[in-house]
Amino acid sequence: MNATPPAAVGSFVQAAGFVAEEVTATWVRGHADLGPDHHTDQGVVHGGLYATLVEIAGGAGANAAVAARGEFAVGVHNATDFLRASTGGRATVTAEALHQGRSQQLWDVVIRDEASGKVLARGQLRVQNLPLPERPEDAEA
Repeated sequence: MNATPPAAVGSFVQAAGFVAEEVTATWVRGHADLGPDHHTDQGVVHGGLYATLVEIAGGAGANAAVAARGEFAVGVHNATDFLRASTGGRATVTAEALHQGRSQQLWDVVIRDEASGKVLARGQLRVQNLPLPERPEDAEA
């Protein structure tokens, strides 16, 4: 299934610049164009952006895995290792489900510099599967 981002994506997620190319229940592939808007004062991409990309990509797949059950996934632990400094360029992001249980999932996410193929960062995202909250308009029906 190819996914399009929801219309209600917040400005924080938009600023990360992740573009999903493929989202399934076990795999996510996409990219982000990194540049000066993502830099630290020292002129390299901020590590927090990589942690954000881990959360976004892993969360997209995790949510795809549980949506049909009327659930959604929320991150409970994000361990991101920053391996190589970058000043920018296109980064490819892949996420793969390592474990998908009834109540939790574990995702492995790798962020690579597209030009060199070198790994910039990698992370593991653990999420909790929760029932979707009841929306006010559902209660009125």
